[in-house]
Amino acid sequence: MKYKVLVLDLDGTLTNSKKKITDYTKKILLNLQKKGVHIVLASGRPEYGIWPIAKELELEKYGGYILAFNGGKIVECSTKKTIFERTIEYSYVQEIYEQVKDKKVALLTYENDSLITETPKDFYVEKESFINKMKIKGVEDFIQYISFPITKCLITGDGTYLERLEKKLQEYFKDELSIYRSEPFFLEIMPPLIDKAKSLEKLLRYLDCSRKEMVACGDGLNDLTMIEYAGIGVAMDNAQPVLKEKSDFVTLSNDQDGVAEAVKHFWKELA
Repeated sequence: MKYKVLVLDLDGTLTNSKKKITDYTKKILLNLQKKGVHIVLASGRPEYGIWPIAKELELEKYGGYILAFNGGKIVECSTKKTIFERTIEYSYVQEIYEQVKDKKVALLTYENDSLITETPKDFYVEKESFINKMKIKGVEDFIQYISFPITKCLITGDGTYLERLEKKLQEYFKDELSIYRSEPFFLEIMPPLIDKAKSLEKLLRYLDCSRKEMVACGDGLNDLTMIEYAGIGVAMDNAQPVLKEKSDFVTLSNDQDGVAEAVKHFWKELA
């Protein structure tokens, strides 16, 4: 089988613990693209937080794609054209706020290069700011401030507490919103029927490729659907246990150039 598409989660997968891509992995991925393989950066990050890595890997030159907000938005890097996007209805943003305003969590969303939140000093809000290199904009009234379409809300907090809250919100909103954790401390809320696999299905149709021609690498809970959907699902050695169980192949960790090793395994000519 000739694989035509490589899908990469970012944090914990493509980037190491320092949030960097090593020179070795970068070289392997540039060589892969020179052979005509499309690279897709699929992350819970907003588009703004993905572009620096897309530029580092020269996705504009080689025909790569950004899949942001866990699939809520797909961008063609060469043209910067949005080929798919879905936003949360404002009434649901209000309901989300009402459901969590008295809880032991922080709520944020994204506007251009800023995170919007009522709790700018929250530890996990600051962590999200660091990951995406985005400013934090503290507002007095989250609902009053949100006057623009948003693709994702993020709830942050203690992992054990968020696990319980995740179930409660899933029961409350049912299939009206997509709700799941990407990390134990990050609870993602997107429009209905949004996850990485569903959006990759749309992208593959756009590329006229099949899922059997796609290799996908991930480590987090939000990567599970794409790992199961891909022709070859690759889990990092540092991945959540359920990903390793469901994957077709387990590579080295993100601190051991695991993505490069997986590419060399499935594209033998790069070994």
